[in-house]
Amino acid sequence: QVHLVESGGGLVQAGGSLRLSCAASGRTSGTYAMGWFRQAAGLEREFVAAIARTGYSTAYSDSVKGRFTISRDMGKNTVHLQMNSLKPEDTAVYYCAAKRDPAVFRGSDFKWYDYWGQGTQVTVSS
Repeated sequence: QVHLVESGGGLVQAGGSLRLSCAASGRTSGTYAMGWFRQAAGLEREFVAAIARTGYSTAYSDSVKGRFTISRDMGKNTVHLQMNSLKPEDTAVYYCAAKRDPAVFRGSDFKWYDYWGQGTQVTVSS
C-alpha cells in the first residue's frame, strides 16, 4: 500500500503564497505520476495540476494556470504545489493523488489515480 501525506496548508491573505507538499511512503516501488485536486465546501472535487512520472509533462486547470506551479523531487516520489497570487476562491481542501507506472498521462482525470492523500486545508481570506 502507498500512503500520501500532504503538508503546507494554512490560512493566507489574498495575494499571498503557499507551498503544498506531498510525500509518498510505503510500498512505493515503481514510478508515479502525481496530481493535485481540490474540493471546496459544497462543491465537487476539481482538478488543479498534475505532473508526469518523468517530470517533463505538466497540466493545469485554467483557473490556476499562471499562478500555481507543480514540481517534483525526482526519485523521491514527492510533489510540490507552489501557489502564488492566491484568491479567496482558491479556498478548499487540497488532495494529493498518485498513479503508479502510468502508460499514458491523464493527469486531469481523478478516476485515473490509484492513491489519494487525506487532504490539507487552504483558506484564503479577502
